[in-house]
Amino acid sequence: MSGQSPADGGIAPLSRKARAGSLTLGEREEISRRLCAGDSYRAIADRLGRAVSTVSREVNNNGGRDVFRAIAAQERALDRSRRPKECLLARRPELRQTVLALLQEEWSPEQIVGHLRLHHGGDPEMRVSHETIYRSVYTTRWKVVPRELCKRLRTGRPIRKNKRHTVKGQWRSQIIDARPIEDRPQAAEDRSESGHLEGDLVIGSNNSQVATLVDRRTRFLHVVKLASRHTAVVVPALTEAYARMDSRLHRTLTWDRGMELAAHSASAPTPASTCSSRHHAAPGSEAPTRTSTKYSASTCPRGPTCQPSAKTTSTP
Repeated sequence: MSGQSPADGGIAPLSRKARAGSLTLGEREEISRRLCAGDSYRAIADRLGRAVSTVSREVNNNGGRDVFRAIAAQERALDRSRRPKECLLARRPELRQTVLALLQEEWSPEQIVGHLRLHHGGDPEMRVSHETIYRSVYTTRWKVVPRELCKRLRTGRPIRKNKRHTVKGQWRSQIIDARPIEDRPQAAEDRSESGHLEGDLVIGSNNSQVATLVDRRTRFLHVVKLASRHTAVVVPALTEAYARMDSRLHRTLTWDRGMELAAHSASAPTPASTCSSRHHAAPGSEAPTRTSTKYSASTCPRGPTCQPSAKTTSTP
C-alpha cells in the first residue's frame, strides 16, 4: 500500500487537508502575483474577498512583500498545521533551561516573563507568555517541566485552577444570612464544652439521605432521617430534632455550603431553632468533623431508606 512508513505503524495515514476557511494555494499565488504588480493589501483583499488583516498577516508571516512566494507560504502553512505539536519550551532548549532554573528559585511565571523581557528583550527565541509556562507545568504528558516543580509555585496546586471557577454568583454563595465559621465561639474551636454541633448531609443508596449532627466535644451522633434533600424538608426536620434534644446541646450549629440549609434563617421560629447560632463553613472547604454513620448512637428510625452508602471515620 502506498504511503505507508514505519512511523505510521504500517497503516497508510489519511490525506491531509487544510482547515475550512484557510487560504488556498491558488489564493496565495494570486497574492504573489498582485504583490509583484504593486497592488496594495486592500486591493488584493478586495479581489480575493478576504479581510485586509488576513492578507497582511499572510504576507508578513512569510517574509514581507519582497520575499513572499506562494509555494513556500503554502508549505509553511501545512507544516504549522501539523498536530500534535511540541510546546514552545520543548522546541527551545535554552528558553526551557532558563524557565526551569527560575521556577526552581520559586519565581512566578509572571516574574519569569518580566525577567526575560528585561534581559532578553531583543531575542525572539527567548520570548514566552506566562500562560505557556503554566500549561507546561501542569500538562504532565508533555514531560517538559518536572512534576515536582508545580509545588514550587506559590499556590502549590497539583492542577490548574480556572479563575472563572468561583462560587461568586452560584447557588453555593446564595445562602440567606450565612454567618462565617470564623464567628464561632472559641469554645467550639477548642472543643472545651458540649453543645457545639456540626452537621452534614449523607447521601445513601436508592437516593436516600440523612442529616448528621455531631457534638464536637463528646462526639455524640444524632442522625435525622429525611424524605428529601430540599431545604424545605431539611430545615423543619432539623428543627424538630432540636426540640427532642437536651437543651444543653443548643449552642451552635455549623453546616457546609450545601443548599439543603439555605433557608435556615427563614424557618418558623421555635424555641429549639432560636437558641442555636448557625454558622457555615467556607465555600469549597470540607466539613470540619467527619464521624461514623453507625446507628448505635443514632436516634434515626431504622428503615431501608436510612442506610448510608459509605462510612467515614472520625477525626480529632
